[in-house]
Amino acid sequence: MADAKWDATNHASKDDLLAVVRHEAESVFELADKHWTGPTRSGHWEVRDIVGHLIDVTEGYLDRFATTREGGTADPIAPLTDMAKFADERALEYRTLNKNVMLTRLKDAYEQANKMFAELNAQDWTGMQVMHGYMGPLPTFIYPIFQLMDYGVHGWDIREGLGMAHSMHPDVADFLHPFMFVLWMSTCDVSRLGDEPLDAGFRVGGRNATDWRVHVDSEGYRYEQGDVADLPVVFEFDPASLVLTAFGRVSAGTAYGDQEAATRYRKLFFSI
Repeated sequence: MADAKWDATNHASKDDLLAVVRHEAESVFELADKHWTGPTRSGHWEVRDIVGHLIDVTEGYLDRFATTREGGTADPIAPLTDMAKFADERALEYRTLNKNVMLTRLKDAYEQANKMFAELNAQDWTGMQVMHGYMGPLPTFIYPIFQLMDYGVHGWDIREGLGMAHSMHPDVADFLHPFMFVLWMSTCDVSRLGDEPLDAGFRVGGRNATDWRVHVDSEGYRYEQGDVADLPVVFEFDPASLVLTAFGRVSAGTAYGDQEAATRYRKLFFSI
């Protein structure tokens, strides 16, 4: 059974979540200072471009929360299908700034965001909606989770690009694992499905171990916790491999059962 400690939708997990984000952020700051123009696993981005991306999204969160607090609604940037293009363009714009300016700016934005998240009460955590630039209105708890994705996954990207011996921190993986089904739901392109619906199961280990049932048809992607024994294909993942697979960094997991269904599932998603 999953451990409630790793349920980031629960306000009681906030302090633990923010502590993991801080650990990952400080690691990225240190890596960036030492390997500014080094390669990464994040496409053509160098380390400095990941820093630019982190500045862009973090300052965006600050602005969007402020707009919401003032009673307004922040403007969207683009549809999620165009996020990869816009995020890339915006990250590369920061190449005009030097390392010290960018790292100072990112650290300042991180500290402001961390303070903002730490001050969220239980009602705000799930009850307040903030307009995301690409995904529309979302509950506030998702924004520190996005910060964990940013620092946890992009920290992995930096270490992988540099050829370091490393792995994703288990706290990152256990917090993020349930949100990979949200990611898949958001990036599923049902036009790739074909004529037949698809059912698949997922057994995910770790301290947040859960079995998930997924159904995809012309109406979209749906998921729920539940027994997977009756499904035609069942994927087994450790949590870090699930996160890296959902983000397109690796193609991991063991698929038991219908291999054609497994291949159909893996082809459903666009990149962000």
